[in-house]
Amino acid sequence: MRRATGCRGFTLIELLVAISLMALMTVLSWRGLDGVSRAQIRLQQQSDDVLALQATLAQWGADLEAMAEQPDTPSLDWDGRALRIVRRSSAGQGEGLHVVAWARRSEAGQGLWLRWQSPPLLTRSELALAWQKAQVWAQTPSDDDLVREVRTVALDQWQIFYYRGNAWSNPLSSVGSTEAAGTDTDADADAEPATDKPPVPQPTATTALATVPDGVRLVLTLSPGQAIHGTLTRDWVRGSMGGGK
Repeated sequence: MRRATGCRGFTLIELLVAISLMALMTVLSWRGLDGVSRAQIRLQQQSDDVLALQATLAQWGADLEAMAEQPDTPSLDWDGRALRIVRRSSAGQGEGLHVVAWARRSEAGQGLWLRWQSPPLLTRSELALAWQKAQVWAQTPSDDDLVREVRTVALDQWQIFYYRGNAWSNPLSSVGSTEAAGTDTDADADAEPATDKPPVPQPTATTALATVPDGVRLVLTLSPGQAIHGTLTRDWVRGSMGGGK
């Protein structure tokens, strides 16, 4: 008698094992693709951070290089909160001046380095008004000021130093200003003969410090989480020194 033969199928256990293996392979593949995607996003973010920092420092240097020194008018000032600069217009000569200000502001627990620029200024009264407005912007910006500001990079803190008297010093200090201020000594007082002419007013320390220094040092403490973080130092030297270096 002949026994009937037929095709043998998969058992339920075999099917469950196969499905489990396929699901495991799918999860592993998805994790691999997700890791590649996350790495690509992280690299792109780091690249954007580096480009933003480069563009910001380039703008910083351009503002100082375009500084316009005006008679009886401050061209550069640091009050401990904002650095103000009077600069020529990038559009060319005859297009007026601009007042530029740099400051740090904290928003939602994060420090941001900000740049503000005035519209073109054609008269001394407009220049004086914009100079005051830049200082106010650093403390209590108005809605119009917020429109004119640009957010650059995340910043924990920043410092400014001036190069005066062959040394770097705090712009708000009086270091190196004694000579410029023309402070009288006892020997000088004895050497001056008494006359009936009124005394000539001597420049004060404030006036001496208001002059443009030979160099400006910028020290930034960049916030963690960026492609470049920690302390960064950038020096600017006036073109009249070091052959324009």
